[in-house]
Amino acid sequence: MERKALIERKTKETEITLRLDIDGKGISKVDTGIPFMDHMLSLMSAHGFTDLEVTARGDTEIDYHHTIEDLGICLGKAIAEALGGKEGIRRYGEATVPMDEALARVVLDLSNRPFLAYRVPLKRRKAGTFDISLIKEFFRSITVHSGMTLHIDLFSGEDAHHVAEAIFKAFGRALDRATNVETRLGGSVPSTKGVL
Repeated sequence: MERKALIERKTKETEITLRLDIDGKGISKVDTGIPFMDHMLSLMSAHGFTDLEVTARGDTEIDYHHTIEDLGICLGKAIAEALGGKEGIRRYGEATVPMDEALARVVLDLSNRPFLAYRVPLKRRKAGTFDISLIKEFFRSITVHSGMTLHIDLFSGEDAHHVAEAIFKAFGRALDRATNVETRLGGSVPSTKGVL
């Protein structure tokens, strides 16, 4: 079964096309109009072994908020669509990733219960012109639209760019682990309830 999705979203603020292949090789082609996000999404794809194609245009002349939020909506919907009924997946994923002085942990549950716990204290919020606090909005949108419980913790980190890299790499790796097929399930849903 192919675990792929195509999501298109057009509003007065943004226009986004996103293709996701859960069982990819980490190949990405990303053009969001926000170079920093292009870099982060490419890292997420490479370290999570998902193939990702994104084209996005938004009202970035105002700020990046609408585009970042809608990218999260589209990625969340793509994850949900690609996984379907979530038969046979491991469901839980965890990864802790260093990036120089930064150390971030991502733990997730593809439970169909959206919840974000984002514990990322930062002294400096800017990486170049990009406001790192927008990353929280990105992951909030993912959790709501994928039905994911997501915990993101920063254990250490001074450089905002390094912090963001550690988070996106860890998210990619945790998602890869959670979506891997567990053969012992025999194709059943990983829940004692019989449904997620």
